[in-house]
Amino acid sequence: MELINPKLNLKMETDQNSNNIMLLYYHQLFISFLFISLSFRPISSATPPNGLITDSQHLISFKNSLPNPTQLRDWVSTISPCNFTGVFCKNYRVSSIDLSGSPLNTDFSLVANFLLGIQNLESLVLKNTNLSGGLTSISRLTCTGFLNSIDLAENGISGPVTDISSLGVCSGLAFLNLSRNFMDPFVKETTGGFPARLSSLHVLDISYNNISGQNVVSWLLSNEFAELQHLSLKGNKVAGSLPELNFKNLMYLDLSTNNFSSKFPRIDDCLKLQHLDLSSNKFFGDVADSLSSCGELSFLNLTNNRLTGTVPKLPSGSMQYLYLQENGFQGFFPPFLSDLCSTIVELDLSFNNLTGSVPESLGTCSALVLLDISNNNFSGELPIDTLLKLSNLKTLRLSSNNFIGSLPDSFSKLVNLETLDVSSNNISGLIPSGICQDPRNSLQVLCLQNNLFTGPIPESLSNCSQLVSLDLSFNYLTGTIPSSLGSLSKLKDLIMWLNQLRGEIPQELMYLSNLENMILDFNDLTGSIPASLSNCTNLNWISLSNNHLSGEIPASLGLLSSLAILKLGNNSFSGSIPGELGDCRSLLWLDLNTNFLNGTIPPALFKQSGNIAVAMLTGKRYIYIKNDGSKQCHGAGNLLEFGEIRQEQLDRISTRHPCNFTRVYRGTIQPTFIHNGSMIFLDLSYNNLEGNIPKELGSMYYCSVLNLGHNDLSGPIPQELGGLKSVAILDLSYNKLNGTIPQSMRSLTSLGELDMSNNNLSGIIPDSAQFNTFPEYTFANNSGLCGIPLPACGSNAAVGSSQHQKSRRRRASLAGSMATGLLFSLFCIFGIVIVAIEIRKRKRKKKEAALEAYMDNHSNSATATGNWKLSARDALSINLATFEKPLRNLTFADLLEATNGFHNDSLIGSGTPGYVPPEYYQSFRCSTKGDVYSYGVVLLELLTGKQPTDSADFGDNNLVGWVKQHAKLRTSDVFDTELLKEDPILEIELLQHLKLACACLDDRPWMRPTMIQVMAKFKEFQAGSGMDSTASTITEDVGFSSVEGVEMSIKEGNESFKNL
Repeated sequence: MELINPKLNLKMETDQNSNNIMLLYYHQLFISFLFISLSFRPISSATPPNGLITDSQHLISFKNSLPNPTQLRDWVSTISPCNFTGVFCKNYRVSSIDLSGSPLNTDFSLVANFLLGIQNLESLVLKNTNLSGGLTSISRLTCTGFLNSIDLAENGISGPVTDISSLGVCSGLAFLNLSRNFMDPFVKETTGGFPARLSSLHVLDISYNNISGQNVVSWLLSNEFAELQHLSLKGNKVAGSLPELNFKNLMYLDLSTNNFSSKFPRIDDCLKLQHLDLSSNKFFGDVADSLSSCGELSFLNLTNNRLTGTVPKLPSGSMQYLYLQENGFQGFFPPFLSDLCSTIVELDLSFNNLTGSVPESLGTCSALVLLDISNNNFSGELPIDTLLKLSNLKTLRLSSNNFIGSLPDSFSKLVNLETLDVSSNNISGLIPSGICQDPRNSLQVLCLQNNLFTGPIPESLSNCSQLVSLDLSFNYLTGTIPSSLGSLSKLKDLIMWLNQLRGEIPQELMYLSNLENMILDFNDLTGSIPASLSNCTNLNWISLSNNHLSGEIPASLGLLSSLAILKLGNNSFSGSIPGELGDCRSLLWLDLNTNFLNGTIPPALFKQSGNIAVAMLTGKRYIYIKNDGSKQCHGAGNLLEFGEIRQEQLDRISTRHPCNFTRVYRGTIQPTFIHNGSMIFLDLSYNNLEGNIPKELGSMYYCSVLNLGHNDLSGPIPQELGGLKSVAILDLSYNKLNGTIPQSMRSLTSLGELDMSNNNLSGIIPDSAQFNTFPEYTFANNSGLCGIPLPACGSNAAVGSSQHQKSRRRRASLAGSMATGLLFSLFCIFGIVIVAIEIRKRKRKKKEAALEAYMDNHSNSATATGNWKLSARDALSINLATFEKPLRNLTFADLLEATNGFHNDSLIGSGTPGYVPPEYYQSFRCSTKGDVYSYGVVLLELLTGKQPTDSADFGDNNLVGWVKQHAKLRTSDVFDTELLKEDPILEIELLQHLKLACACLDDRPWMRPTMIQVMAKFKEFQAGSGMDSTASTITEDVGFSSVEGVEMSIKEGNESFKNL
């Protein structure tokens, strides 16, 4: 699904501008000596010159060395090499070879052997040809001085980045592209350094490799690359600090998307510098006047760092593209920016802490095409007069500020404007009816959500003929949805939720053939769903919940093959559920709760299970309001589109949605399955459905939330429900189900929340770690049920048997809690199971006794209304400050007791994000591996004495990131000093636990241990096995890396512990 995301657009625009500048620079730099006079004249029938024969022999030898020589089918000796595919000649000699995209599948050494020796070769392009091996083989060969350009991008070339010095044998080399390969960390020779062999190199692109190390930049900017003008290290793993930079001849420098973490570097001698990109690093501090001498600078990108202070003063005269977003810049709108107005084209100051009003002097920046000052604290009247002077403006983003005033018709004068985003401000009045009155208007994106607009939606919005995205949600709009909107043939997003709109959904919307998202929740709409919406074949998200809609659900919606979300809850729909919805082969989310639907659940509803090809919702922002269990809050939860809505204003929803907002989660939708997906959310609760639960429901392997509660379903629970391997929340309560609970449901290891109460079930509750953790009310009002957690089966059960059952329930409950962590829900509603580090071996027996005594008294104390206890359903955090005992004296029982009384403020989703594993921000699916990550954070809390977030020591980081940064030289630096003060020998034991925590915190879920493995490791520690060490280091490349494919370990002296 194509989405209109303002920040994504900005990123795309920024990258495109950067790419355009790069291409232009390449062209200007090499036009004089690279391709200026390549001629492709045919060779006469006369005998070719001897040199050309020699060239042909080199080429054919290279072809014959390939694993599949047929890739170069026309490279034969009977024709001139000037007619070979990808070969070009100049003055009857081969001068250029371009085999881009050809699957050569060979080692670079063969390229070096056969191609680099071609005497007059000037340019060699082997981009994306599946080359492998290293560069060092070339050092044993010769390379003529004619060769000035080598492009080996997008291959599998490996070896230390310093191997590029081997190409110094090509004395005339001016252009080298090794981007998107597998070049490894910087390795400096122990003696002698590197010879200055690449002194002629002008352009070096080694972006998107695996390069790391402390001295890479210093080396590349040294005299060994004296003529370097263009350097790109983007997308590597270079860390540490930058030296004082002396750019000499450098005109282009891109160090973005690395791991630099230091104060902003001092930059001297940058008179020639035109392009500087340091974005997506961890530079901090005040930029001050570091760039004041860079008079030719035209492109500056400092996005996504930790820079503070005022916006730095920059030299005027050349600046065109200035991107300073996602930092901590403070103060007023920088007054010196008016000095840049003669040249500035794009200006992005978004996501900072700027205040005050927008100065009138900005109106002199007539060349501005993009202006983004969103997500700051600007205030005052919307600066209409100033903005109207920016006649070339295409993108204007003022969202998430505190502007007041109204939006006038005069905005129509900005006929070049394509994106207008004033969302999340305090703008009031009517939506201007004349905003597109000029027929030359270019408006494509109109975002007015989360303001104070009143009155009707103007019919004249249909004049915005180029409109792609329209978001009017979270206002106070009244009246009906104009039927004229049906003429907006390019419209993809129609988003108007939480207003006071009434009337019916216009039939004319059927003409919106490109419509993808129709989100109209929380209005007062009446009537039925137009069956003609099936004509909108690109519809992906239909959300009509919390209205007054009635009638039957149109079976024609089954024709929408791209439909992924269908939300119709809290309306008055009647009739049966159309089985044709099963034809929606992309359907992920179906919410029909709280209607008057009757009949049976159609088995055909699940025929798309296992066949969903790709997730259509990737990247869509949402909030998820989970049902808090109150009687008036029906259904499992509510999914809402959440673009630029301030979370603190969610109270406005409470008037229409009576749920407790302490359980609100937000993120980005990104399901992970491909070609085998199923629905992940199904809520049919609070209807009048009857009949049996269809066995086909068990085919939804990826279903995380299933709620069939509060219906009239009857018959047994199908054995096939054991196939719901991913189900985290299962509610079958308040039906007429009978028979036993299938033993197959013991395999539901992800189950974190269960309700089977108020049915007619009988027999023994399945004995499993999952089921043993659920409280009694989960199975209440089923007169025939027995077994844990209900009374034992049989009226003559002996007291000894009862005590044995109690003991077994206690052990099972603890094991289940450790195995599953906490509440599983679709949007990361999870918590943390607490275990303690048994600090001293001599106290082990005392601790075990305390634990046994505590669990005897507390393991079954959780109730629906009581205080929180250790369970698999509630999210806890540890506040070490609340402990009365020092950490080193805590027992297991102390830790359990310390979690009592926590309230909703401690929920992961509403206050303690430091526990959330990284994959939960990218995927619907929660897992036991996610709980293992959360458990690892708990271990770090115990070892460091710090909470996972909000510590003054962390800055913008969290506990995991802090440990990564501060354990590079000596691991013991991260430990709570109070632990080591009394007994320094304890460090060895703490290192064992830190290693285990690191394993739990691996960014790759599949690399984390299971809780059983974790417990086994603790037993090893208790038995006396451990590590013998006096110093410990977490290396830069193996510590807590978020880069795919990087192994995480703690290195102890010369030994690396990479596995449990």
